[in-house]
Amino acid sequence: MIGVPKGADVELDVRLEAVMEGVLVTGTAQTPLRGECARCLEPLTSHTEVGFQELFFYSAEDAAEDDSLLAGELLDLEPAFRDAVVLTLPLSPVCSEDCAGLCVECGIRLADAEPGHKHEVIDARWAKLQGLVPEHNNDQES
Repeated sequence: MIGVPKGADVELDVRLEAVMEGVLVTGTAQTPLRGECARCLEPLTSHTEVGFQELFFYSAEDAAEDDSLLAGELLDLEPAFRDAVVLTLPLSPVCSEDCAGLCVECGIRLADAEPGHKHEVIDARWAKLQGLVPEHNNDQES
């Protein structure tokens, strides 16, 4: 529904600290988001700022199986950044809090529909009986 566009510019503010076990990376990232509204499917854009912290170990001997390692003098921030961003993404992004969504019968966007937009829905279980009752029953007293 929503995510960071491929090739988007990400603004990073990173602090690297040498510690006994390796390099501690602490930072924030600002990135644009693009997706579609979960209610009306209209395109939407937004941005998010996330914080992350990761310890990159010097050697595999000190690290556990899932810990990050330095590759020579290089470190890969993408997994830490990706994990931080994914946790902040909304499960159901909306273009506005009062978005009415789509009509369940015809699929028109309710914000674009005329006021009072609705469809007469006949329960399929009772559809055969509809022909037995005349449209205008004059037998009833007013």
